[in-house]
Amino acid sequence: MTALLQVEDLTVQFNRKGVAPFTAVDKVSFEVAPGQTVGLVGESGCGKSVTSLAIMRLLPKRGTTITGRVDFEGTDLLSLPLEGMRDRRGRDLAMIFQDPLSSLNPVVPIGIQVTEVLERHRGMKRSAAMVEARELLESVGIPDPSRRLKEYPHQLSGGMRQRALIAMALACRPRLMIADEPTTALDVTIQAQILALLKTLVVEHGTALIMITHDLGVVAGLVDQVNVLYGGRVVERADRHVLFASPRHPYTHGLLASIPRLDAGPGERLTPILGSVSDNIPWTGGCAFAPRCSREIDTCRQVSPVLEPLSSRTDHLLRCHNPVVPVGAGAATVAATLEEEPS
Repeated sequence: MTALLQVEDLTVQFNRKGVAPFTAVDKVSFEVAPGQTVGLVGESGCGKSVTSLAIMRLLPKRGTTITGRVDFEGTDLLSLPLEGMRDRRGRDLAMIFQDPLSSLNPVVPIGIQVTEVLERHRGMKRSAAMVEARELLESVGIPDPSRRLKEYPHQLSGGMRQRALIAMALACRPRLMIADEPTTALDVTIQAQILALLKTLVVEHGTALIMITHDLGVVAGLVDQVNVLYGGRVVERADRHVLFASPRHPYTHGLLASIPRLDAGPGERLTPILGSVSDNIPWTGGCAFAPRCSREIDTCRQVSPVLEPLSSRTDHLLRCHNPVVPVGAGAATVAATLEEEPS
């Protein structure tokens, strides 16, 4: 299927006077087709959210250098004039932000914030837009939507604010949706409703979805292809079933091993990934994950690994000098468990 969005060698660098430039996203490439859900997975600080903000052209111009190409239906969004990008945002591309409190205008009622999207991109009158906004709020599980339309963000709970953001993103049925941790502030019941709503949007309307999350339950139940990021680069890419059944990068393996297991014995401890994201080395000098890796060899700190297909599977890409050897169906069992309860 022809890709709707193609990201090629996207690099985001933050520059500050007197401080060495920091590369948050380093030559990231992936693509999304209509009706496909692609996941960006990793710890906080791996470059997931910065990647999405760069695609939407929402990063500040000052002190930020963005290179590469973001091709949406033959148009490079990075070189599109600002007015043209504003026309695209909300209509063709939409984003569900992670922090609803800082994403909503605190002095404007929720109803106005939802209806302005409908008025701007669908040309609806205010009265018709209010009716549509009420239906949108109801569809994402907000009780008494007529009253909530008149309220301000501070009068809503964190979960309701997040659902209002989701309603705004769904308003114009965009062809590409970017969801940045959309269920973080929601209870498990509403999480299931939101994930079902997103899945319906993808299946019935052919919407392309980029799901940014650290919740592997969401990945197992919703995502088609998974990109595991570390240090701003993709370290492993595979179909979700393949990734859960046979994780080959030590980082991916560590993420799966740290999930609590229902079939674990009494007192069995979790297996954490030692260190933190800040414990890394530049990709130019080796593998950024080497300081935290249990499978580190001399080459890891001398040669930067290349993202390349495994010999057995061309659709399973790996950036590692000493990958994990498959050891049975343990991870597959985890995936099956998570798929049963994606929230």
